[in-house]
Amino acid sequence: MARILGYVASSLDGFIAAPDESLQWLFTRGDMVLGEHHYELFIKRIGTVVMGRTTYDWLARQESPWAYGEQRVIVVTSRPIADPRGPLETRPDVEALIAELRALDDGDVWMMGGGKLQMAFIERGALDELEIYLISSIIGGGFPLFPPTGFTASPTLLSAQSLGGGGARLHYRFD
Repeated sequence: MARILGYVASSLDGFIAAPDESLQWLFTRGDMVLGEHHYELFIKRIGTVVMGRTTYDWLARQESPWAYGEQRVIVVTSRPIADPRGPLETRPDVEALIAELRALDDGDVWMMGGGKLQMAFIERGALDELEIYLISSIIGGGFPLFPPTGFTASPTLLSAQSLGGGGARLHYRFD
């Protein structure tokens, strides 16, 4: 059974992207030491990447090559994607997708990108663990780590680790 994981960076004031969708703030802290938690190591154990349509559309606008050729990619959307950037599948139904993901046995599942889809999985008890990389930057607004839905949860903090002057890693489990 696949584990469904979140791995996301947040500004100190709780945003995952600036109002203009920029992630430039994320790269201003070159003093972070990720070590065993580096993205390059994380992505190696991922068999499936799941993202929402907003995250996919943002990635599709980037000039960089499609980065997920080694993973199965599923975009949660009810709208067709014309001329996709890379190989991907679409799913409109979160409930059915959760059951499908749980049946996988080819690696972990990464809930990539925005908090809206991650919150939908949290609300359904389907996010197993969450790593938040808290970056020592205040960006003043943008896209929140989690949208306000009224849902409450108390995940278990597994670890908190300083990554140098640039930030911290917070690792949670949802029971």
